[in-house]
Order: sequence, then C-alpha cells, then structure tokens
Amino acid sequence: MALQNIGASNSDDAFYRYKMPKMITKIEGRGNGIKTNVVNMVDIAKALARPASYTTKYFGCELGAQSKFDEKTGVSLVNGAHDTAKLAGLLENFIKKYVQCYGCGNPETEVLITKSQMIQLKCAACGFVSDVDMRDKLTTFILKNPPETKKGAKDKKAMRRAEKERLKEGEAVDEEQKKLKKEKEVKKKTSTKDGPKKVISAKKKASGSDEEGTPPAISHQVDEKEEADEDEEDDVEWQADTSMEAARLRIQEQLTSVTADMVMLSTKEAEKKSKASIKASDSLENAPPLEENSKIENGGSTHERLVEEVKANMKKGVTASQFQSILGSLSGSPQEIMTSFFEALFDCVEKGFTKEVSKKKSYLAAAVAQDEKSQLLLLRAMEAFCVKSSSAALKEVALILKALYDADVLEEEYIVQWYKEGLTGGNKDSLIWKNSKPFIEWLQSAESETEEE
Repeated sequence: MALQNIGASNSDDAFYRYKMPKMITKIEGRGNGIKTNVVNMVDIAKALARPASYTTKYFGCELGAQSKFDEKTGVSLVNGAHDTAKLAGLLENFIKKYVQCYGCGNPETEVLITKSQMIQLKCAACGFVSDVDMRDKLTTFILKNPPETKKGAKDKKAMRRAEKERLKEGEAVDEEQKKLKKEKEVKKKTSTKDGPKKVISAKKKASGSDEEGTPPAISHQVDEKEEADEDEEDDVEWQADTSMEAARLRIQEQLTSVTADMVMLSTKEAEKKSKASIKASDSLENAPPLEENSKIENGGSTHERLVEEVKANMKKGVTASQFQSILGSLSGSPQEIMTSFFEALFDCVEKGFTKEVSKKKSYLAAAVAQDEKSQLLLLRAMEAFCVKSSSAALKEVALILKALYDADVLEEEYIVQWYKEGLTGGNKDSLIWKNSKPFIEWLQSAESETEEE
C-alpha cells in the first residue's frame, strides 16, 4: 500500500515519521443513485487517530451531499461522482482543522470536549491546546458523537502507586525471610560449637578415671586413648573466659579469700578509670574545632556542613535506598536538611539541569518516601536552589516539575499548594513563578478534564 506524509507542508520530507495511506476511491451506481466509495477510509482514519465517521461526514458537509459510514462493514459512501484529487484536498483541510496541532503542526493530537461544549485539540508532543472553530458544520456532529475517552493521567498514576506498594510489601517479606534464615544459621553454629566441647570434656573425664583405676597390664591401651584425645583437642580452638566471675574463681584458687577481695577491688577501680578516659577521648574526638563552633554560633556554617556531609556520602557510592537513613541521622531542621541535600546533588550543574534531575530521581524519591508532606520541603529546596544558582535552572523550572511529576516524585496537590504559597508570599514578580505558571495551568486543565470524564 502506497504511503504519504500527513500534511501537505510535510510532503517533501523523506524522513517524516507520520504517514498515512493514499486515498483510493471507486464510483458506483448510475443516474440518481451514483455514489463515491472511499475504499480505504478505515486505514486513513486509523493513521489520523480519528473515527472514520468524522472524515466521511466532513466530505458530506463540504460537498453538500449525503454521506454515510457503516460501522459494521467499514464502507464509506458519499452521494455523487467525485474525483480522488478533490476528496484528497478536502481530507487535507480536515487534517489542518481537526488533526494537526495549531502550535507545532504535529498530528499527534487528541480531541477534547470541555464543559462549555467547546472542542479542543491537545498536542502530546508540545502540550499546546488548540481551539477548534465552532462555526464549522462538523463540530455539531462531533459533539453528538464524541470520541472514545482514554484512561486519564490519574488512573495511570494510581496503577503505578499500586505496583510500587506491591513491590514494597514483597521486599519486606523477603527481608523477614532473610532474617529468619540468618537466625537459624546462627543457632546451628552455636549448637555445633557447644557440642564438641561437651564431648571432649566427657572424654577427658573418662580418660582420667581410666588413668586412676587401670592396672599396669593395660597401660598400653590407655596411652593410645590419650593420644587420640590429644589429636581431637588439637582440632578445637580453646578460648579463656575473661568475665569477672571467672577471674574471681581463678584468683580464689591461687590466693586466700582476703587477698582475693583486695585484688578484685583494685581491678574494678582500674576498669572505672579506663572507661572514664575512653569517654573523655571520644568526646574530644567528636567535638568540632573552635572555628566551627564559632561559625555555628554565628549561624553561617550549618548549611555548609550539611552540604559537605551529603557530598561525602555521595562520594562513598551510597545507594538511593540508603539515603533515607542518612537524611534521618543528620542534625538540623527538616527544611535545612532537604535544602542542603538538593544543593549537594546538583551543585556543579550548569546546563542540562532537567536531564540531571531525571538521572537522580531515585535519590529525590527516597528523600520524600517516608512522608508525603516532605514533597513541600523538596519543592522549597528546589526553589531556593534555582533562585540562588544560574538563570539556566530558572528557565527549566517547568520541565523540572514535569519530570518529577511523571516520575511520581511529586503530586499535583503539593505542586499547586507550593505555587499558591509562593504567589501569596509577596514575590509575584519572581521568575520562578512566571516560568512555572505554564505547567501549573496544564496540571489544572488536566484535572478538570479527568473530572469531566
């Protein structure tokens, strides 16, 4: 089947990817019953992503003739004898009005019907929403026969969330099973370690009794038993018991009761002194230097310290799932921790900020996984970074929000709340609100469309 590019303006582009079959017509009947049959109307309508009844009805409206499309057989008929070139020209007008985006010219659009009974074309490539001229005759037919609605963005997001919850539950079950296996292995090891010692002690007792009560005639057999016992003892690793009770017993065996008590008192005092010295050394090692203490008192070093800690963890190759516990261990307010975390992730980024955000979306998702309200903290951290950094990040604010929204890191509710709080805060003229406004409007329009559906 011969194919051609969709849209007359793209006819000379050999690499244009949107194509449709060339129209094939056939004139049937005679006299007053003559009709033109568009043989491949179904294939053309599939390529344009529009119902075949729309194109057939458009031909009838423009030619002033009766037209009919049979849904069962797929036959498209227009009364009268019409040339293929004439019908192809009318199809081109249909494509310009009801298929191509008015902004970028891309045919990848979807027909939407608003609450006020207006027809719009939403472009999947650039996001532009085109308003169709409602004076055209075909618009009344489209309003009476609306296209089939697709699943909304909210339904898709709900499916993604359900899948994530299932995965989390499965991971939790796997971890519990691993813990149970480890506990069983530890019990087995401890039981095997205790078993040989008991056997050896029993053997030693038996050998001792033999040495005491055996006559000289069977001394050779006793020697063989002792050699076997010594071989078994070589395979066992013996450890001295260093507990306080064992030390007391050993001392009492060697000294009298009075001297034993004196020795134990001296050992207790030595242990107390050693513990006190260890605590003092630990406090000195963990204490920050005088310069850092003075900076913290002045209030200028907490943010830098948090940024450096996050960068150090990133250099160690910490995974996204491990970042939850790391962020929880940092000292500071939740907003300070989130702001420093965002700055540490994108510190040296100057160009292609959106690409870097999509690369590190797993770390951002881990930062907001514990609490949904932490999404506001992440948005404020992004706001502070964009205002502080170069103008390149400010220009890409809308793209950053869309990337995080598509990755299920941010939700509509918190994005809109953050935007409204920013406008009411007194910085209405800031570039971050102007640049993020198109995405917010797109979000709100998508919500209204899903409500209508």
